[in-house]
Amino acid sequence: MPPNPPAQITLATSRALGLVAIASGEEYQQAHHALQDAGFNRLPNGVFAAPLTGPEAARSTASALVHHAHQHGATTTPSPRPYLGDIGTEIASRLPGTWSATLEIYSHPLVQEDLWYGLWDAGDIHRALVEHRIPFASVLENTAGTELLLIERPGHRSGYLLGALTEHEKEDPHDDPATPRSIVLPADPGLAAHAVTHTFLPAYRRALHHRDLNTVLRALERIREEHETLQAIKESGRYSDGVPLRDTRLVAGMERDFADWAWLSFTQVLEHAPGLLAWCRPRATPWPQDAAAMSRLREALAESEDAWNEWNDTRNDLCSILPGMPTHEWSQIRGRLGLSVLPAIETWLADGETFERQVRAAVPGGPAALSAPSPRLLTARPALPPTPPATPAHR
Repeated sequence: MPPNPPAQITLATSRALGLVAIASGEEYQQAHHALQDAGFNRLPNGVFAAPLTGPEAARSTASALVHHAHQHGATTTPSPRPYLGDIGTEIASRLPGTWSATLEIYSHPLVQEDLWYGLWDAGDIHRALVEHRIPFASVLENTAGTELLLIERPGHRSGYLLGALTEHEKEDPHDDPATPRSIVLPADPGLAAHAVTHTFLPAYRRALHHRDLNTVLRALERIREEHETLQAIKESGRYSDGVPLRDTRLVAGMERDFADWAWLSFTQVLEHAPGLLAWCRPRATPWPQDAAAMSRLREALAESEDAWNEWNDTRNDLCSILPGMPTHEWSQIRGRLGLSVLPAIETWLADGETFERQVRAAVPGGPAALSAPSPRLLTARPALPPTPPATPAHR
């Protein structure tokens, strides 16, 4: 990332606010002082603003800012673009559904690194974070919880970049084909919103579909390996290394251990599979006979609902009441819940390939989206993106 002034003030104009200023840099507090001394008011979102009531007022404000910025060692940079907060709001107002836009400021360079935790992108925004200073962004969010990151396109006098944010675990953006790619948006908010609606959001929905499918497949594969080992021991009466079981009563303990371990993976199925199943229409695919298996999978989820609700209620209650629970007590809870859903787990192991086939056929966007599917399983977990972020300060 190229060096930047230790205290920088970026200026832009806003129809509603007048002259807008955003402070950034390792010594951004000095820029704050300069703006306050120049008569700018700090807004709740951290932006400084001064009304422009006419040419004379504009000249007076600019003169005062130049003077105080020099006093405090801050660099002033006029932006060729309008205030990003306005642009984000204009784009959000044109998207389908109900969207809002919030300007976020990453004053200190370390705060920018917090974006690594939420950024889900393998395109231009990912490179921008590596190569450029990004002091502010607009986050667009809808009522379904979808979050998009909008930034000014670095190295260009116009245009924007838009990518996805996520709170879910994600693979390395370059190794996971399910990762969506950011999109370059034109300066005009109407054209930008059209590109988001008709290009980015459909691709984003496909990426979510593949990500959730991979999550379920990874969970089933982890369970399958342990389940096959357990079944082999039960059938042979020997451990996996060939040593005979001294007491068949040990099998019950192994089953409890398996249920404890398998429950955590099966929660991934319980969380992500319902939404994937909702897309599936077996009779509209070349495999209409899969309908019976899909019905079994749905019934297995329904039979696990009480255990899933108990698990979530227990975690929520403990987080709000107790500082923690001993490890062995958590193990007992997981084991009990795992045993209660063991028939459902076995159903999912038996019909998992049918589930995968139908979910791939149901990817949003139709058959064209299947031309480059995400891998069947992503069992390895790659490292995070380069430049590990510091302690989270904002996101």
